[in-house]
Amino acid sequence: MAVLRGAAWVPLVPLLARYRAAGGTVTPALASASGDLLDFLGGGAPIRAEVDTILTALAIAPGEWATSFHSRPLLPFTLRSFRDCMLYEAHAIAAARGMARHFVRRAWPLVAIYEAIFRHPSPLLRPKPLWYERPIYYHGNHLSFLPDGATIPWPSYTRALDYEIELGVVIARPLYDATPAEAIEAIGGFVILNDFSARDVQYPEMRSGFGPVKAKNFASSLGAVVVTPDEIFPRLDRLPFTVRVNGRLWGAGTTAGMAHSLGAVLAYASLGERLVPGELLGMGTLPGGSGLETNQWLKPGDTIELAIEGVGTLANTIGFPTAKER
Repeated sequence: MAVLRGAAWVPLVPLLARYRAAGGTVTPALASASGDLLDFLGGGAPIRAEVDTILTALAIAPGEWATSFHSRPLLPFTLRSFRDCMLYEAHAIAAARGMARHFVRRAWPLVAIYEAIFRHPSPLLRPKPLWYERPIYYHGNHLSFLPDGATIPWPSYTRALDYEIELGVVIARPLYDATPAEAIEAIGGFVILNDFSARDVQYPEMRSGFGPVKAKNFASSLGAVVVTPDEIFPRLDRLPFTVRVNGRLWGAGTTAGMAHSLGAVLAYASLGERLVPGELLGMGTLPGGSGLETNQWLKPGDTIELAIEGVGTLANTIGFPTAKER
């Protein structure tokens, strides 16, 4: 594990060893957290302040300990679960429009005519009333997450592979029946994620009354860096993002427009169930952050690069379909 100091990454365990050798004392909390990201995040502001004190005391020069990371891509922590919300109405409406255009051919003319006449979204595209009342989410497959730089498998059963850029929240302290204020205190950090989707499979699954299942659970990817809350909270609702495929800009926007507060989301997730360190919650696709919205579709061999300012970047290559045909 390493911490960012200026433009250089400083490995934490060697840093503490050097500090002790210089006569410094390391608290048991930091010593315990130095080898585990979730423990470090769970320590909150006191742990971060102690690290800053040590870095200042040792006067580490920029780049002196620039970390050379292992060439094999790794996830930043071991996920315990994955819940994914849909907090952006603008995305929900635009995605529903894209779904109707491509996969619900009988409904699309009605939607198109309504919007052409009235110049606002068709009621058919808006989320159900419960969506406005509660921060609804689904459970994804935390075992199918792949790291930055990995190749994303193309499942044999889809011909409409899509991406979704999201802001992820990492839980670093236990929660149960929490208030929104208590829930906020459990946040260890923020990370960028890509929730890949098989769109031609998603619509029939959702129409069944269950799901999504195969539409989502084959793969997601996660950035290599987790950013602490103090860096993100002051601008949580105005972080710019971009999506590039093969170097071309496919999407851009910001994190503005969440329908529910972050505290409300986590409090609802903890209602009647325990959340533990290592659980990840996706806040939902950022408006304009999927191909379904912009009518741009991934192809085998594409390289997709996501970026959220202040949070990080995430790049993956799209694999080729497996031999089995639909």
